[in-house]
Amino acid sequence: MKDQKKNYTECPVETTLNLIQGKWKVVIMFRLRETSRRFNELTRLLPGITQRMLTNQLRELERDGLVHREVYAEVPARVEYSLTELAESLMPIMLSVKDWGKEYLEVQQ
Repeated sequence: MKDQKKNYTECPVETTLNLIQGKWKVVIMFRLRETSRRFNELTRLLPGITQRMLTNQLRELERDGLVHREVYAEVPARVEYSLTELAESLMPIMLSVKDWGKEYLEVQQ
């Protein structure tokens, strides 16, 4: 799997930002924080995202080891997405960013 990952610089800050960059990745990860979810459920929870964008973002998160895609052998096939242990280790930082954003918005009002 290492061959499929993007080549990131040696800068840890840049690497982290590259992993979570984009409008939807962090939001997707927050939606997967509590429980695993199916594609259509994520679509409903993320108004404004297109199916193509959700597919691309999930693929990138999976490629980078932040999201796990589980395919169940059922008819019709059931696919669920969940956070990996690596993504779980990032959540305290993301929660801090969320808290900072909340404080910023309150000050701006």
